[in-house]
Amino acid sequence: MRSARRLWDISPPVHAGSPVFPGDTEYRQTWSATLGPGCPVNVSAITLSPHVGAHADAPLHYSADGAAVGALDLEPYLGRCRVIHAIGRGPLLQWDDLAHAIPALHELPPRVLLRCYQRMPQDRFDADLPAFAPETIERLADAGVRLIGIDSASIDPAASKALPSHQVIRRRGLRVLENLLLDAVPEGDYELIALPLKLSTADASPVRAVLRELP
Repeated sequence: MRSARRLWDISPPVHAGSPVFPGDTEYRQTWSATLGPGCPVNVSAITLSPHVGAHADAPLHYSADGAAVGALDLEPYLGRCRVIHAIGRGPLLQWDDLAHAIPALHELPPRVLLRCYQRMPQDRFDADLPAFAPETIERLADAGVRLIGIDSASIDPAASKALPSHQVIRRRGLRVLENLLLDAVPEGDYELIALPLKLSTADASPVRAVLRELP
């Protein structure tokens, strides 16, 4: 009997204490109905930014005429990926921070996730978060990468207004995952499963991001 392939859950827990970008909407949950006499169910209502926890940005997030997340092709979010450790590197991740895990560009999977933290901060927003240098994304796109991911809250520095790395993925047609929890994931190749919700007008979507051991 074939044994089940190991899974790594790379989504941080989402709750009222989850960190958000300053000024963004925090997670809140209220109860519309509760179990009791005359009520057979619990039903809650939640309010949150779609950028809380592990999430996929849509082009609408960084482009006025960009597609909403519900209109995106799911293929980039499902398939072979490489997790690369760049722990403690930054504040802008350069190609040299990744090169040790890319011996040959033609062997690079179309999805690349960067682990930058030894321990991802789950109880506070990191104003000094690690981010991609735009030229690093350009080189990944040149190598055929279609999706990039990171364990910080943004692929651009928190104080950036021009968002140069977001503008590279807009121009090159890449997809992005942010706020991944990669603390327990060794460097290497995996199958990524991180499907966004079909939110027809949203600028992003939460994902339940999972890595699966390759067969």
